[in-house]
Amino acid sequence: MPVNRRWPRNPQLSCTLRVVAREVPKKMNQFHVGIAAEAFAAALFARCGYDVSVQYGANQPEYDLAVIRGERMLKVSVKGSQDGGWGLTQSYLENANYHLAIDLWQARHKPRTVVCLVQFCDVPIAGVPRVYLATPAEIAAHMKASAKGRGDTILEEQKCWGHRSQAAGTTDEIPVSWHFAAETIERLMSTA
Repeated sequence: MPVNRRWPRNPQLSCTLRVVAREVPKKMNQFHVGIAAEAFAAALFARCGYDVSVQYGANQPEYDLAVIRGERMLKVSVKGSQDGGWGLTQSYLENANYHLAIDLWQARHKPRTVVCLVQFCDVPIAGVPRVYLATPAEIAAHMKASAKGRGDTILEEQKCWGHRSQAAGTTDEIPVSWHFAAETIERLMSTA
């Protein structure tokens, strides 16, 4: 039996898989977004060689996963989205004070907690969502700098500000250093 056979062996199945891979699913409800995001995040951390523990019960405070290697541990708050942004600070916003809302959001996170952002927008059903990792402090600084320094309640994956906004002509986007990678986890393990 040859070792280098390509999967799948059935050409008709291969064609079917290519069609399914391009299919973009219907919108999920928020519960399913959260479940899918946590599952993808857990799988990615496991693929990088970390032990992953899932916190039992819905809506537990502060974090969803514990990621462990040896004596080192991170608490991971997973945020899923299917629209290109994560609404993180709306519930803290009063009198259009975006920076205060961001500060209040950041203050609720304890040391050794990181945020894993999972984006399903325009991802085919058999595709892999885009995933980012950052500390609450990094996210807060980025959100305060958005909209030309005004700040915003929504962390956007990429936002091109229109001509009617305060930030007209600018683009806010997730920093490359937040992209999910083994090096990003190691950086956060060392600094968070």
